[in-house]
Amino acid sequence: MAETVWSTDTGEAVYRSRDPVRNLRLRVHLQRITSSNFLRYQPAAQPGKDLIDLATFRPHPSASGHRSEEEEEEEVVIGWQEKLFSQFEVDLYRNEAACQSPLDHQYRQEILKLEASGGRKNRRIFTYTDSDRYTNVEEHCQKMTTAAREVPSFLVERMANVRRRRQDRRGMEGSILKSRIVTWEPSEEFVRNNHVINTPLQTMYIMADLGPYGKLGYKKYEHVLCTLKVDSNGVITVKPDFTGLKGPYRIETEGEKQELWKYTIDNVSSLTQPEEEEREQRVFKDLYGRHKEYLSSLVGTDFEMTAPGALRLFVNGEVVSAQGYEYDNLYVHFFVELPTTNWSSPAFQQLSGITQTCATKSLGMDKVAYFSYPFTFEASFLHEDESADALPEWPVLYCEVLSLDFWQRYRVEGYGAVVLPATPGSHTLTVSTWRPMELGTVAELRRFFIGGSLELEDLSYVRIPGTFKGERLSRFGFRTETTGSVTFRLHCLQQSRAFMESSFLRKRMQSVLDRLEGFSQQSSVHSVLEAFRRARRRMQEARESLPQDLVSPSGTMAS
Repeated sequence: MAETVWSTDTGEAVYRSRDPVRNLRLRVHLQRITSSNFLRYQPAAQPGKDLIDLATFRPHPSASGHRSEEEEEEEVVIGWQEKLFSQFEVDLYRNEAACQSPLDHQYRQEILKLEASGGRKNRRIFTYTDSDRYTNVEEHCQKMTTAAREVPSFLVERMANVRRRRQDRRGMEGSILKSRIVTWEPSEEFVRNNHVINTPLQTMYIMADLGPYGKLGYKKYEHVLCTLKVDSNGVITVKPDFTGLKGPYRIETEGEKQELWKYTIDNVSSLTQPEEEEREQRVFKDLYGRHKEYLSSLVGTDFEMTAPGALRLFVNGEVVSAQGYEYDNLYVHFFVELPTTNWSSPAFQQLSGITQTCATKSLGMDKVAYFSYPFTFEASFLHEDESADALPEWPVLYCEVLSLDFWQRYRVEGYGAVVLPATPGSHTLTVSTWRPMELGTVAELRRFFIGGSLELEDLSYVRIPGTFKGERLSRFGFRTETTGSVTFRLHCLQQSRAFMESSFLRKRMQSVLDRLEGFSQQSSVHSVLEAFRRARRRMQEARESLPQDLVSPSGTMAS
């Protein structure tokens, strides 16, 4: 005799179906394995045999030839939200006085019709639908982990009391609220009744009455065989999962007569015919095609392209944080300055912004204010000068950090600037800042008690002012103090025809991009490169002006 392989995985399984859930069919098979007189056998052994035949362990059939109650077996095919009455419900709804709701009266009429037509087809297996007043207590005390002594967390205890709205629940139009909108001191019962998830969900329980023979219809013998949950998105949750190729599930009853039952759950839903499946595929294809056309009508058929020789820059940025400043309650004022030549932006584009006021928190030795303030802007670059000496400029991001205290006194905490990255992608930039300062303690006392400090009239003075036309910018005598830093996170996108065309225009634009790639963010580097280029040109001109007998083949002057 082969030993039964039990399935111990009683966890839930999740399925997704596009078909109507009303087509779901389950076959549940329930069978008793052991009973109180399982070891009943024939006392007289056959001559010549020292062992007892295993056939003697089988219960004796009754005189009528039917199986006895001790070897009861039942198999039922159940549809979605199909109501099968238990013996307890049959006894309850026979009494008309026990019927309180319209659903109770409906169940009473159905039971009377069943009795008139020959009685119920099921005996032990029954169901609770979504309309029944049933709650599985085991769901509220289920474990979240595999620990033997699990202590439920606060979230688990709260989620155990969550209910879901039913799909047939509709609000009444023109209804008047009979209670207060806000309950300042809610009770535990109030929280439990109003803690509802808006996702529509329908539940169905497949039950079994495992009471002994002659004691069917008692609540204490009811056991949950399977729980089915279906939401409005077509997600089907089955607990436990369909048996399939696994072994059957087992249930051990408690009490004086401990009995062992096994049951299987199989999906016996009818398969879709090839013609119906093909027709369904055509319907979905037509539906998706119409939806695609609708989306295309919203977007438009013409993709906006840049002008030939132009480069469009999109920046999605974020003011992440500021740290290392003296006072609390910081906010950042920032703006983007476009070079005066070859750069432009749409008229509706806003190139500046101000963050919210943020209190700082201690992080190590520094105080950090996290803003997470997003901003975006768009600019276009049109390259017109193709000469080798033309070096394109790139937009600059300026920032000013200020603080605001309880008495509405604000102070300038620092100025900073950074050139936007010339390459597309994600970049994290940390901008170091400084602020002007005065000598003496009077200025610091005034800054502490009444607020205010030295400010720049033109924020572009942080780098190179746009109005500066000379060759050398001197800041001699201008006293500053290093303060903190501001962190920016920038996501840069670039659009140009040169990225997709393979002609002379691509080579022309590529030269522009190469120069943009090699463009340094520091003006001092530009000055060094320019000076090096001029010195090399002058050396070459001087070498060409000398007589040929004074110049060696290697290009150096002969001794």
